[in-house]
Amino acid sequence: MALDIDGTLINSREELTPATHEAIRRARRSGIQVVLATGRRYSRSLEYTLRLELDLPIVTASGALIKRPTDHKTLFRAEFRPGVLRGVLAHLVEAGYDAVLYTDSFAEGFDFYCPRLDVAQSELAEFYRMNVDCGRAVSELMAAPPDGVFAGFAMGTRPQMQRLADELLSRWPDDLSIHVLRSPRYTGFMCEIAPAGVSKWSGVLHVAEQSEIGREEICTVGDDVNDIPMIRGAGLGVAMGNALDEVKAVADRIAPGHDSDGLVAVVEWLLDG
Repeated sequence: MALDIDGTLINSREELTPATHEAIRRARRSGIQVVLATGRRYSRSLEYTLRLELDLPIVTASGALIKRPTDHKTLFRAEFRPGVLRGVLAHLVEAGYDAVLYTDSFAEGFDFYCPRLDVAQSELAEFYRMNVDCGRAVSELMAAPPDGVFAGFAMGTRPQMQRLADELLSRWPDDLSIHVLRSPRYTGFMCEIAPAGVSKWSGVLHVAEQSEIGREEICTVGDDVNDIPMIRGAGLGVAMGNALDEVKAVADRIAPGHDSDGLVAVVEWLLDG
């Protein structure tokens, strides 16, 4: 069972409720393996893996980074094709956006780079305020990104980010995987940018293959556009009651919402066959 975090595992108050926690314990006692598959960075995903006492790798950054929580070993890190990232960053500069770039630097105490932390743009300023000490500012970042960048995002209003996504996919149709979404934590929308072929589903399959689990044996649960590939691809794809309409449209079943402990119902479905 692969679970999204925001809007799925936790409710609108960012709570992992006792009922949901117990349902996942019950699933695990019954032999169901549970993996978290999230758009969050690894550092912001680890808390829930530890609280749930999960030992499977965490699929983070919408599939771009997979790490083992027991020792923080990296099992997969996506890579951009040569020249693509620099081209994308040049386009962002031309369009007037800063980029937040993810790196596999959890062991060093941070997990993203940005060109500056003192920004006037309200959406990014809010992000930086809520992620103090998680990033490193490098003034030349947009022209000379560090090695090992596996994903990133720009931030703004929904129309701005959708327009940016359309422009990027038009210029690099075979090189990028892009989602436009909004985390419940932030006011602004993110245009998430990753190498082509990267998704939560590709990450879930990577973890499942290590445990010799076939895709028809996988249940995935989510609520946002970056959950669509895994909901569509799994043996049982479930959308939460609070999911976007386009997510519900591809789901096999729709659970109650995250504020109604919807995962409890999903576990009951699985255990009842």
